[in-house]
Amino acid sequence: MQPASTPIAAERPFWPAVRRGWRKRCPNCGEGRILRSYLKLHATCPHCGEDISHARVDDGPAYVAILVTGHVMLAAMLHVYIAYRPGPWVMVTVFSLGSVLLALYMLPRLKGAFVGVQWAKRMHGF
Repeated sequence: MQPASTPIAAERPFWPAVRRGWRKRCPNCGEGRILRSYLKLHATCPHCGEDISHARVDDGPAYVAILVTGHVMLAAMLHVYIAYRPGPWVMVTVFSLGSVLLALYMLPRLKGAFVGVQWAKRMHGF
């Protein structure tokens, strides 16, 4: 007795889906916005109707944003300190503000990229 075969779904393009997600667009059509607010996902794409309600990115974008922000800011702090020797309060003020702004800039884009990865790989977040 042979197991019942399931139809194999067509492969979805990976990198275009990730790039569309980074731009906060639907991974399927690239036109509709997938975020209805800063980090809230639409249930479906407003343009093509693609169901994205199953996407569950949880804390992944936050971890990646913290990782990237930490590395970028550390390298920038080291360079600025060695090259210019600013005062401690200047360093604290500039790099604290820079860290917060970079992380906030990256969060929704990384969330969109994670949604793009899940869509391309047919991962349904269960």
